[in-house]
Amino acid sequence: MPVIEFQIISMQSGIHPTYHREAPVQCVCGKTFVTGSTIPKISTEICSNCHPFYTGEKKFVDTGGRVDRFKKLAERAAKAAAAHTATKEKRAKKAEADKKEVKAPKAEKKSEA
Repeated sequence: MPVIEFQIISMQSGIHPTYHREAPVQCVCGKTFVTGSTIPKISTEICSNCHPFYTGEKKFVDTGGRVDRFKKLAERAAKAAAAHTATKEKRAKKAEADKKEVKAPKAEKKSEA
Protein backbone atom coordinates (compact mmCIF):
# COMPACT_ATOMS: atom_id res chain seq x y z
CA MET A 1 0.00 0.00 0.00
CA PRO A 2 1.39 3.43 -0.94
CA VAL A 3 2.22 5.87 1.83
CA ILE A 4 0.59 9.27 1.55
CA GLU A 5 2.45 12.15 3.06
CA PHE A 6 0.76 15.40 4.08
CA GLN A 7 2.39 18.72 4.54
CA ILE A 8 1.09 20.91 7.35
CA ILE A 9 0.61 24.42 6.08
CA SER A 10 0.32 27.03 8.79
CA MET A 11 -2.40 29.68 8.61
CA GLN A 12 -1.59 33.33 8.10
CA SER A 13 -1.16 35.09 11.38
CA GLY A 14 -3.28 38.07 12.40
CA ILE A 15 -6.27 37.51 10.08
CA HIS A 16 -8.14 34.74 11.91
CA PRO A 17 -10.35 35.29 14.98
CA THR A 18 -9.47 33.67 18.29
CA TYR A 19 -11.11 30.25 18.67
CA HIS A 20 -12.48 29.45 22.12
CA ARG A 21 -12.58 25.68 22.66
CA GLU A 22 -14.98 25.97 25.59
CA ALA A 23 -17.53 28.68 24.89
CA PRO A 24 -20.59 28.40 27.16
CA VAL A 25 -24.00 28.62 25.46
CA GLN A 26 -26.95 29.73 27.62
CA CYS A 27 -30.56 29.53 26.45
CA VAL A 28 -33.52 31.52 27.76
CA CYS A 29 -35.10 28.24 28.91
CA GLY A 30 -32.19 27.74 31.30
CA LYS A 31 -30.22 25.02 29.51
CA THR A 32 -26.47 25.58 29.27
CA PHE A 33 -23.88 23.61 27.34
CA VAL A 34 -20.35 24.10 26.07
CA THR A 35 -19.20 24.28 22.45
CA GLY A 36 -16.34 25.68 20.41
CA SER A 37 -16.77 29.14 18.91
CA THR A 38 -15.06 32.37 17.98
CA ILE A 39 -17.42 34.11 20.43
CA PRO A 40 -16.44 33.67 24.12
CA LYS A 41 -20.01 33.52 25.53
CA ILE A 42 -23.20 32.78 23.56
CA SER A 43 -26.77 33.64 24.59
CA THR A 44 -29.66 32.24 22.58
CA GLU A 45 -33.45 32.40 22.67
CA ILE A 46 -34.07 28.86 21.48
CA CYS A 47 -32.17 25.58 21.76
CA SER A 48 -32.78 21.88 21.16
CA ASN A 49 -34.24 21.62 24.67
CA CYS A 50 -37.08 24.10 23.99
CA HIS A 51 -37.42 24.18 20.16
CA PRO A 52 -40.87 22.94 19.01
CA PHE A 53 -39.31 20.68 16.35
CA TYR A 54 -37.38 18.71 18.99
CA THR A 55 -39.96 18.82 21.78
CA GLY A 56 -42.98 17.97 19.61
CA GLU A 57 -45.01 20.76 21.24
CA LYS A 58 -46.75 23.34 19.14
CA LYS A 59 -45.41 26.56 20.51
CA PHE A 60 -45.73 30.00 18.96
CA VAL A 61 -42.32 31.64 18.72
CA ASP A 62 -42.36 35.37 18.00
CA THR A 63 -38.84 36.73 18.04
CA GLY A 64 -38.80 40.39 18.90
CA GLY A 65 -42.47 41.04 18.10
CA ARG A 66 -42.05 40.47 14.36
CA VAL A 67 -45.65 39.39 13.91
CA ASP A 68 -46.94 42.50 15.69
CA ARG A 69 -44.62 44.67 13.65
CA PHE A 70 -45.86 43.07 10.43
CA LYS A 71 -49.50 43.62 11.44
CA LYS A 72 -48.80 47.30 12.18
CA LEU A 73 -47.10 47.72 8.80
CA ALA A 74 -50.02 46.03 7.04
CA GLU A 75 -52.52 48.32 8.81
CA ARG A 76 -50.49 51.39 7.88
CA ALA A 77 -50.30 50.25 4.26
CA ALA A 78 -54.07 49.67 4.15
CA LYS A 79 -54.73 53.15 5.58
CA ALA A 80 -52.34 54.72 3.08
CA ALA A 81 -54.01 52.85 0.20
CA ALA A 82 -57.45 53.99 1.38
CA ALA A 83 -56.27 57.59 1.66
CA HIS A 84 -54.71 57.38 -1.79
CA THR A 85 -57.95 56.01 -3.27
CA ALA A 86 -59.97 58.75 -1.58
CA THR A 87 -57.61 61.40 -2.95
CA LYS A 88 -57.89 59.96 -6.45
CA GLU A 89 -61.70 59.99 -6.25
CA LYS A 90 -61.68 63.58 -4.97
CA ARG A 91 -59.43 64.69 -7.83
CA ALA A 92 -61.59 62.87 -10.39
CA LYS A 93 -64.75 64.58 -9.07
CA LYS A 94 -63.03 67.95 -9.13
CA ALA A 95 -61.81 67.39 -12.70
CA GLU A 96 -65.36 66.44 -13.75
CA ALA A 97 -66.78 69.55 -12.09
CA ASP A 98 -64.15 71.70 -13.79
CA LYS A 99 -65.03 70.21 -17.18
CA LYS A 100 -68.74 70.92 -16.60
CA GLU A 101 -67.98 74.52 -15.60
CA VAL A 102 -65.91 75.07 -18.71
CA LYS A 103 -68.62 73.64 -20.99
CA ALA A 104 -71.53 75.44 -19.28
CA PRO A 105 -70.47 79.08 -19.98
CA LYS A 106 -69.98 78.34 -23.69
CA ALA A 107 -73.51 77.03 -23.97
CA GLU A 108 -74.88 80.17 -22.24
CA LYS A 109 -73.04 82.49 -24.65
CA LYS A 110 -74.54 80.75 -27.68
CA SER A 111 -78.07 81.11 -26.29
CA GLU A 112 -77.56 84.86 -25.66
CA ALA A 113 -76.50 85.54 -29.20
